Amino acid sequence: MSEVLLNAALPILMKELFDKVDSQIRNVLGFEDEFDKMKSELVTLQSYLGDLDRHKEKSKSAEVASTKLREVIDRLDDLVSDCTNRVAYENMRKRIWSVISPRGMKFRNQVGKKLAEINRDIVSIRESLKIITPMISLCKSEESGSSGGGSNWGRVRWTSDMIDESQTVGLAEDTNTLKKWILPFNGSLQLIAIVGMGGLGKTTLTQKIYNDRQVCSRFQGRIWVCKSTSSELDIMKSILEQLKKDDRGSDRNVLLKRIHEELSKKKYLIVMDDVWSIDDGWWRRILEGLPEAKKQDSCIIITSRNEEVVKRMGVKEEQIHRPKLLSEEEGWSLFCKVAFASSKGECNDIGLERVGKDILKKCAGLPLAIKTIGGLLSSKNQLCSAWKEVYQYLPHILADESKSDDSLMATLQLSYDALHPQQKQCILCFAIYPEDYEIEVDQLVNWWIGEGFIHKEWTKTPRKMALECISELISRCLIEAVRKRNYDGRVYSCKMHDMIREMIIRVAREESFCSLDKNNTNIATINCRRLGVTDETLLQPLDGNSNLRALLLTKAKYIGFTKKVALAQVKSLRVLDLSHLKFKENSEFCEDDMWRWITSLKRLNYLSFRDVENLTKLPRSIKKLWGLQILVLGECIKLQQLHRSIALLPKLIVLDVGNCTSLSYLPRGISKLIHLQELYGFKIPNARVSKACHLRDLKDLIDLRVLQLDVVEESMIEEDELTALAQFEHLRMLIINAGDRDDEIFLERLDKFLPPKSLKELYLRHFRGRTTPAWIAPKLLNGLQYLCIEDSFELHRLSDRFRGSDGKKWEIEGLCFKYLPNLEETWEEITSAMPGLKYVEVSHCNSLKSFPCDVEGIGFWRKTE
Repeated sequence: MSEVLLNAALPILMKELFDKVDSQIRNVLGFEDEFDKMKSELVTLQSYLGDLDRHKEKSKSAEVASTKLREVIDRLDDLVSDCTNRVAYENMRKRIWSVISPRGMKFRNQVGKKLAEINRDIVSIRESLKIITPMISLCKSEESGSSGGGSNWGRVRWTSDMIDESQTVGLAEDTNTLKKWILPFNGSLQLIAIVGMGGLGKTTLTQKIYNDRQVCSRFQGRIWVCKSTSSELDIMKSILEQLKKDDRGSDRNVLLKRIHEELSKKKYLIVMDDVWSIDDGWWRRILEGLPEAKKQDSCIIITSRNEEVVKRMGVKEEQIHRPKLLSEEEGWSLFCKVAFASSKGECNDIGLERVGKDILKKCAGLPLAIKTIGGLLSSKNQLCSAWKEVYQYLPHILADESKSDDSLMATLQLSYDALHPQQKQCILCFAIYPEDYEIEVDQLVNWWIGEGFIHKEWTKTPRKMALECISELISRCLIEAVRKRNYDGRVYSCKMHDMIREMIIRVAREESFCSLDKNNTNIATINCRRLGVTDETLLQPLDGNSNLRALLLTKAKYIGFTKKVALAQVKSLRVLDLSHLKFKENSEFCEDDMWRWITSLKRLNYLSFRDVENLTKLPRSIKKLWGLQILVLGECIKLQQLHRSIALLPKLIVLDVGNCTSLSYLPRGISKLIHLQELYGFKIPNARVSKACHLRDLKDLIDLRVLQLDVVEESMIEEDELTALAQFEHLRMLIINAGDRDDEIFLERLDKFLPPKSLKELYLRHFRGRTTPAWIAPKLLNGLQYLCIEDSFELHRLSDRFRGSDGKKWEIEGLCFKYLPNLEETWEEITSAMPGLKYVEVSHCNSLKSFPCDVEGIGFWRKTE
C-alpha cells in the first residue's frame, strides 16, 4: 500500500481524534496518559510520512509498515467513533454515566485494552520507519536546492514557446477570440488567462498565439516563462535572458529594477505558462515591478488548471478563455495526423477507421489523450487485431506508460498531486462510479461528511466545507458541473472526464481506496473499502469483509437481502446510501432483516433511503444508531410515520423528510435534536395532534441553517407560533411549501409570520394568496440575497410592503419567478424595489410586462458588469 493516502488520512484523523477525544471523554474514560502518548506518537508518525510521501519512489521498503499503519488507523478510527458516540448518547439521555457501574466498567475495560494495543502497534511502526529515515534524509540533502521553486513539487512539466503545427487541430476559433483581446491598443497592461484541465491544449494554444505573425509585430518584447519549473529568481533571470540583458546576481530587487527599466522602453508580451499557485507571494512582487504606465499597451497571458488562481492574479472574468474539448470531427482529424503520420494523416482502411473511432471515444475530445494514444498506435502494426488489443487493454496501457514524466497519466496526475490531503480523499470517491455517470452533489457531500473526510472549520458547517471542496475541484478542472444554478453557480450534479477518471482509478487502486477488476470496474471483495453497487455487482464476495466503509447504490435499484447474505455480516459501514432502492416482489428480500442489519451498524454516520417507494415506516430500533449524523428519507411517498425514538439520535445534523406526501407530522421529540443544522420536510400539524412536533417546539434547534416547512391538509399555524421562526439566528435558507391551501384563516396566519432576520435565501411554493405575504418585505428581510416564488395560479401582485417603505430597498441579487401565469408586475417596478438585482430567471409568467427576457417560455437576464 502506498503512503500517499495514509499521509492524507492521518492529519484528518488526528484532527478528529484531538477534537473529539476532549477533556470530557478523557475524564469519563480515564486514560489521559494513554491518549497523550498516542497524540505524541501520531505527530511523530505524521512527520515521517511527510518525508516518505515526498520520496515515495525511494521508499518501497516502507510498504509493510504502511499496510500495518492503515490497519492501525482503522482501529483508531473505530475507537474514537465508539467513544464519542457513547458519550454523546449518554449526554442526550442526561444520565450520569459512571465508569464504576457494571456497564461502564465493561466499556472502559474494552477501550483500555484496545488503546494499549494501538499504542504498542504505533510504537512498533514508528521504530520500523526510523530505519528508513536516514536514507530519506540523505535523499533530501542530495536534492536540496534542485527544486524549480513551483508549489507543485514532484514531477513537473517543462514547456517552451516552440509549436509543432503538424499536431494542432481546431484552434482557429480560440486563436481569433484571443487575438481580438490582445491586438487592440487599450493603453494599459492587460491580463488574460487560458484555463482548463490538463491535456486540453492550453500551452499549444498559447504557443500559437505567441508565434502568430500579427502578435509578433504588435509587441517589441516577447517573453515565455514556464512557471511550474521556475522559482521567482528563475523568472527574473529568464526575463532578462530573453531580453538579452545582464541576468547575473541574486539580488531580486536589482534584477527587478533591470527588468523594469528595459520593459519601460517597449510594448511587451509575457506568457506565464502552467501556473499552479501564488501562495508565496511571487506574483504580487513581480507584477508590482513591471511597468504599468499609461499607453504601455502590453499584455500578460497566464495559463493554469486552476480558475481561482488566475482570478486571484487579477484576471477579470471576461478575460478568461476556456478552450473546449475537440469535437468528434476535430478529434478524428488530430488522431489521423498522429496515428497515420507515415501516410500523411490518411486512413485508408475501413476496419482501422472503425476501431480507431471506438478508441477515440475513450479520449472524449481531450487533445493530449488523442495524441498519446495516436502516437502509441502509430508504432503498432496497421492491423485491426493489434488495434483491438489496444482498445481492450487501454486502461492498463495508460497505467504502464504513466511512469514516464511526460506521459498523459503523469500530466493528469500533476493536478491530483497538487491537491490538499483532504481533497485527495474526496476526489478518490469518484473511482467507484461508472463511466460517464452523473453524480448527485448531495450524495457526495453526505458521503464525505459521513466518512469523516470533511470536518467543521471555525464557523463553517461540514456541508459548507464540502460544497467548497466541490467548487475547488471544479475550479481546478478535475470535475465538471452538469447541472447548476445559474444565479450563483451552485452545483447540483457533476461528472468526471474519462481520462481523469482513469487517472483517479489508477491512484485509487494503488492506495487500496476501493477494489477494482481488470476492467477498472468497482467490485466487492473481502478487503474492499468502498463499493458502488450496480445491477452487475456480486455481493457474495463480501463474506468476511471487515473493512467496508461506504456502500452506495449507483446503477442498481434492486437488491436482495436476508440475514443469510454476506452483506448482513458487514459491520464496519460509516456510509450507506440505498437511494431509489426497490423491494423486489417474489425475491429474497426481508425488510425486517434489513433493518436489523442496519441498526447493528454502530458506527454508521450517513443513511439514505431517498425515493424508496415501499418504505412505510422507520423502526423503533433506529435509536441504536448513536453516531448517525445524516438521515435522508426524502421522496419516500409511502412513509407514514417516524417513530419517536428518532429523537434519541444524539449527533444528527441533517434530517430530510421532504416530499414524503403520506407523512402528516413529525414526532414531538424532534425538538431534542439540538445539533440539527438542516431540517427538510417539517410538517406543520394541526393543534389537535398531541403527538406532533409543532413550530413552537423547534425553539431549542438553535443551530438550524436550513428549514423546509411543508403545509399539509390539516395544517394550522397557532397565534403563539407566529414568531417561532424569528428566533433562529443562524437560519440561512427557508423553504415554504404552502400546500395549495386557500382557506382564509390559514392564509391570514401565514401572512402574519415574523421571519428570521438572518435569512439569505427564501423559497415560496404553491402559495394561493392574491398578494405575497406581508412579511416578505425589505424591512424585515434586509439581508435576503435570493428569492424564488413558484407554482401559483392565484398570485396576482406583490404586496405593498414588498415594494418597500421609508426608502428601504431590497438587497436581493437573484430573483426567480416560475409558473406564475397571473402575476402582473413590470420590470420597472421590480428594479425599483431591487436596485442591486444581478440575475433573474423567469418561466411561464405570461402576465409580466417589459421584462428584458422571455417570460412565456424560459428566460434569463444577467446584469452586465
